[in-house]
Amino acid sequence: MKLAAARYAIGRPSGFAAFAERQRRLLGAVAEHGVRIALLPEYLSLELAATFDDAVSSDLHASLAAIQRHRQDWIELYSAIARETGLLVVAGTFLLDTGGGRYRNRCDLFLPNGGHAWQDKLQLTGFEKRAGVIDGGDALKVFEFEGLRLGVAVCYDAEFPLPVRAQCEAGARLLLVPSCTDTDAGATRVRVGCLARALENRCFVAQSVTAGEAPWSPALDVNTGEAAVFAPMDAGFPADGVLADTRGTGEWAIAEIDIAALNASRASAQVANDRDWPGQSLPGLVNARVERLG
Repeated sequence: MKLAAARYAIGRPSGFAAFAERQRRLLGAVAEHGVRIALLPEYLSLELAATFDDAVSSDLHASLAAIQRHRQDWIELYSAIARETGLLVVAGTFLLDTGGGRYRNRCDLFLPNGGHAWQDKLQLTGFEKRAGVIDGGDALKVFEFEGLRLGVAVCYDAEFPLPVRAQCEAGARLLLVPSCTDTDAGATRVRVGCLARALENRCFVAQSVTAGEAPWSPALDVNTGEAAVFAPMDAGFPADGVLADTRGTGEWAIAEIDIAALNASRASAQVANDRDWPGQSLPGLVNARVERLG
């Protein structure tokens, strides 16, 4: 199965119609290359704040409130694109009003058959905590698509091994990571998290990113990182774990993933972190014993 992760240059659409036109163009083009799963980045919905006046787009709370009027438009747009292209569209994230002025950072998945599912971001970054109105999710999911089980870890979530491990123990062989980072250090943390999750779980990981600058937005002001598709760093896969990445210029990191080959590679594995995982829970290893030297 071929999948694509976006390096999405943040724009300033004049209205929802302009935003929708760009989404159709980007996703339609990648579908023509035989891609079945397309991953867009975290905070994509906040690009819609540009369609309002400066007083709204420059204020995070006002932006979150304003974009809610496009929630149904968002669902209808990506549902239509998924049906028309045959893609599983993983539409980045939408900051969704859950009532009482509280929001969740929700990653929507749109299926070619009209289905709609989602995974909320679980762990909040310092920026999200300081916003004071964003809540973490309370459910961890695994989805099935054409015989493939996959999970979603939104940006910071990819830096936490145990929830991803739970997804992989539930059968996920692909982890999708929509991300948005504004510093080189942040981009490195998420990328290293993705590589680590691929290594320890023997799974594929795809990461999408935002790119460029959007000084009109307090959330999308600066964007760093590269979109990529990762595999375990083991026999049969690239030594650095990178199947594809955008290298600063491309719009999409596109790679073919072979789940059968992934499973078969266990027989010739140089390391078996996924199988050896229970060894961490041996009684003598659960807690460290302090020994004084000298």
